[in-house]
Amino acid sequence: MKTFLKYFLTLLIVLLSQNIMAQDIEDKELTEKIELLEATKERITASEKEALKIEIEQINQRLEDEEISMEEARELKESAAKKRALNIENKIAIVDNKIALLRRNQGEDIGLNDNEDGETFNININGKNIISATKKKEELKFDRRTYVDPVIAIGLNNVIIDGQSLDDSPYKIAGSRFFEFGWAWRTRVFKNSNALRLHYGVSFQFNGLKPKNNQYFVNNDGVAELEEFEFDLSKSKLRMDNLVFPVHFEFGPSKFRETKEKVRYSLRNQFRVGLGGYAGFNIGTRQKLKYRVDGEQVKDKLKRGYNTSGFVYGLSAYAGFDSVQLYVKYDLNPIFKNAAVEQRNISLGLRFDFD
Repeated sequence: MKTFLKYFLTLLIVLLSQNIMAQDIEDKELTEKIELLEATKERITASEKEALKIEIEQINQRLEDEEISMEEARELKESAAKKRALNIENKIAIVDNKIALLRRNQGEDIGLNDNEDGETFNININGKNIISATKKKEELKFDRRTYVDPVIAIGLNNVIIDGQSLDDSPYKIAGSRFFEFGWAWRTRVFKNSNALRLHYGVSFQFNGLKPKNNQYFVNNDGVAELEEFEFDLSKSKLRMDNLVFPVHFEFGPSKFRETKEKVRYSLRNQFRVGLGGYAGFNIGTRQKLKYRVDGEQVKDKLKRGYNTSGFVYGLSAYAGFDSVQLYVKYDLNPIFKNAAVEQRNISLGLRFDFD
């Protein structure tokens, strides 16, 4: 009996919580609609005052041109002011009635759309339309299947060399880093499920390598090789800049929400996994050297042909929670062409998907 009461009370609490949340959403939507109507009242007043200003200017011009007398001008101005005051009063009364109708029907739009294309404001003078403007309604896509968001990744960079382990790499583990940023589109694959998404876009990749043992890169007859530098290097770094087009299949749950106006799938606070790859082009390779000669600091920035691969492609994957994922990518193409031993870039870090 105690167990039954426990489950019953738990169920009752859950139902009450859901009702409270639903009521909060409805109250927020009602408040937003009323705020829009209150703003409409301000626009009505401003537009009628502008119309009155135009009418008075026309009356003054007629008086100046001696088309009417001073008394006639005064009467016309009083008539125009009364008309605009009544217009403001009547139009605001209409809006107030709409607000009362919304409150009485708990936010449901019943007969509020006078213009299917949006709200229209007109200024008429002597039966002639002087100013006309229509504020178009925002088109709300009912079922949004594609989203676009910025993507940023950062982490450690190194190489895989044929016949060697990563521990034997000639590049510093902590000093060699990568950075990536771009834009990505996410499209739901299935019509009524968001369990599988196609994630694709364009990114800039910056892969950096810092050689060990005071070495730097030289180009010997079209072959990039490491050699010891003649001075003590405080910095030696090779950076390869790539423009790539990543494509991933993304898996994971999502939150579903459906209203009368829209259907949405949210990945907030959800786990996701992405598997895929990328392909693109190397758009630049440069080397930075820092050293001292006779007590003077020297900085060299060398942008030369280090015979790096022009076409880059590889595999990549990510997994994480919400907008932060663990990210790994591996180039299938060798870094240098015509190298005696092939080296392939590998990166591990964090990926930030700001959806």
